[in-house]
Amino acid sequence: MADDTSIFIGASRKPDDSYQKPENLLLRYGNRHGLVTGATGTGKTVTLQILAEGFSNQGVPVFCADVKGDLSGIAMMGEAKDFLLARAETIKLDPYEFQEFPVIFWDLFGEQGHPIRATVTEMGPLLLSRLMNLSDAQEGILNIAFKIADEEGLLLLDMKDLQALLANIAARADEISARYGNVTKPSVGAIQRNLLVLEQQGGQNFFGEPALRISDIMRTTRDGRGAINVLAADKLMMNPRLYSTFLLWLLSELFEELPEVGDPDKPRLVFFFDEAHLLFDEAPRVLVDRVEQVVRLIRSKGVGVYFVTQNPLDVPETVLAQLGNRVQHALRAYTPREQKAVKTAADTFRPNPDFDCAKAITQLAVGEALVSTLEAKGIPSMVQRTLVRPPASRMGPITPQERSRLIAESPVAGQYDQAVDRESAFEILQKKAAEAQKAQAPEQQGEGGSRWTLPDFEDSPTTTGGASRRSPGRPAPRPRAPRPSNRQTVTEAAIKSVVRSVGSSLGRALVRGILGSLKKGY
Repeated sequence: MADDTSIFIGASRKPDDSYQKPENLLLRYGNRHGLVTGATGTGKTVTLQILAEGFSNQGVPVFCADVKGDLSGIAMMGEAKDFLLARAETIKLDPYEFQEFPVIFWDLFGEQGHPIRATVTEMGPLLLSRLMNLSDAQEGILNIAFKIADEEGLLLLDMKDLQALLANIAARADEISARYGNVTKPSVGAIQRNLLVLEQQGGQNFFGEPALRISDIMRTTRDGRGAINVLAADKLMMNPRLYSTFLLWLLSELFEELPEVGDPDKPRLVFFFDEAHLLFDEAPRVLVDRVEQVVRLIRSKGVGVYFVTQNPLDVPETVLAQLGNRVQHALRAYTPREQKAVKTAADTFRPNPDFDCAKAITQLAVGEALVSTLEAKGIPSMVQRTLVRPPASRMGPITPQERSRLIAESPVAGQYDQAVDRESAFEILQKKAAEAQKAQAPEQQGEGGSRWTLPDFEDSPTTTGGASRRSPGRPAPRPRAPRPSNRQTVTEAAIKSVVRSVGSSLGRALVRGILGSLKKGY
């Protein structure tokens, strides 16, 4: 069973079909990363749950995404059910105790957890280009935009800051092209349209302040357990590009902010990347290289990254080679691609002479997996057919009322709930535009008042204080008889209307006659 140096995964199966030998994951190799794969419904989520429970009990904070909503049950005490008790008895898990775990709920949309925000500057041009699926030319312009923001001291915090900067770049396209290369207004416009699409997909909720502090996902409780950070991703999965880019940004932030610690006795943080194939789908080579670099180097920061996906082929070979701890659930082998996936998975394990690994992968039952972890000196253990232990927390989702209570009692309650909009690029560029417009405006004529003047007639309306507008020395005009009223009777109005109608008809007739005689003359 597990002790202070390992996490109990389950019991391996012997040739006589008995389950006796415990399979553990050594904490000192927990930062050597891992892979959990298997077809839908084979038990990947429960495996993720029991690994998160194990790390938490050992004082290691965890960050994971809840794609389907059923991982949220880790926050509540488990319930004794027949099939769970039977599993515990089979693998000789004694005592089998139920627990609730310290969970902090997060949500990019702020609906099922605390909002998570990042600034545009923190995201950077590479990840933003990935997020908006920009072309090479458009990505180049975005890099120029970030360069100009640095030079001119423009803070890029939220989406309106980037929109304002792009509009400014379009207006200065000739000047900027001379310094950095061709910047065309159509390319800038294409980026702005992609920003609009991103905003409609909920991107405006993610970009802004207060930005997430890495220390808030690395908390531990007073009794020494690590916090389990659960990201609500059921709605986020409607925009998979935003989901994968956010998780890659979080990995990059961990890599940049955490100090080097080498190989600690246990990880400082374990990061589970569920639906990992979304990270690599249609990803440009530069992004895959970035993921490989982060995965390879973040180990020395004390961070373990565990990819959870259906098929091992979803992860590039360069990344797959970095993953030392592996849990393989059942795979189906009906199509050529599935058969290739089975062979790939089998070939990555250290062979066990007791069974055919490729054949076993297609025969695993629900909750059963092939397990290989790193042993002494970091050597992969021989693959074992393992029955995964039952979780100590609840299997299945929590209720909205339970979630609301846990959010209110969270240690970060109130810190991220309200967005902050301080002066940044948008406000600065607006101010500069207003000052430039004011400097170019024509000067007002005279001192105050209207810039229009009136002719110097004796009966002109006065402009100040009711004084008559006349030259000095000129005598005052004689009083004039009051003008008759402009009002007219109904009879007068009718007569004038008839006269105007007749006059108009006669006028049109005369004009036609004159024009006709002119045409005949030619």
